[in-house]
Amino acid sequence: MLEIRRLILLRELAVRGTIAAVAEALNFTPSAVSQQLSQLERETGTQLLRKAGRRVQLTPQAEVLVASVGEVLDTLERAEARLQAAAATVTGRVRVAVFQSAALAFMPATLRAMASLYPDVRVEMTQREPEEALRETWARDFDMVIAEQYPAHAAPHHPGLDRHDLTTDAIRLALPPPPQSLHPVDSLDTARHMPWVMEPHGAASRHFAEQVCRRAGFEPDVRYETADLQAHMRLVESGNAVALIPDLIRAGRGTTARLLELDGAPHRTIFTAQRLSGAASPAARAFREILAHTVDGYAA
Repeated sequence: MLEIRRLILLRELAVRGTIAAVAEALNFTPSAVSQQLSQLERETGTQLLRKAGRRVQLTPQAEVLVASVGEVLDTLERAEARLQAAAATVTGRVRVAVFQSAALAFMPATLRAMASLYPDVRVEMTQREPEEALRETWARDFDMVIAEQYPAHAAPHHPGLDRHDLTTDAIRLALPPPPQSLHPVDSLDTARHMPWVMEPHGAASRHFAEQVCRRAGFEPDVRYETADLQAHMRLVESGNAVALIPDLIRAGRGTTARLLELDGAPHRTIFTAQRLSGAASPAARAFREILAHTVDGYAA
């Protein structure tokens, strides 16, 4: 019988791309990973890896094994969920990846409720950008992700992830308060003369914001880049920039910025996703239910 731990290393190589990345993720040395994969080749009597420059590629035979390993891991995850469901109390661990504004708005109340109602469940939270987090949840680095989807920008699809929409979040044009404004701005058209703050290239929000400006007939002067939406608000409030801001970033705090509706009232969708094989986990189910309750309270 093939050694499951070596098969998992092969799958990790397929997911992460390099032996160095596998070693870093699993706290191995690269040489230890290479030795285990070489041993797996001897066990199977088949070439599983071939050189491609300074990297290695999986052979077709290795791809067959990787697909089978994914099925085995799904079976084990379902078995673990059934075992937990048979216990008298809800226990376990839920590893959650979440983007910044959802972490600020939803997680404090959700974590408090989890600690009160399910004290034997350990919730671990890591801030991640949604596209990265979706892949990492599929790769089993996280059990669940709280992610976002901007208009006309579909979130990446990964097989085996179960998506539930949580809420929608309006996106508005944020303008400086009158005493702070460097230029008289009162609309998207007049905002063309202002410096803009946006998230870095590659972010869905950046693509959305640029398209909004281009449809209005101008190329935005993106003078400031940061993934921190709270920094966006500070730059707007201080009169240094304008921005497109989702409502959620203002949860629990006021703002001096002027917020204007955009044509078509665009909004982003906030959703959770987890592996189907882990959906029966009582701990994950409890977290998802409490999160939904928190979001409903915020919306109300």
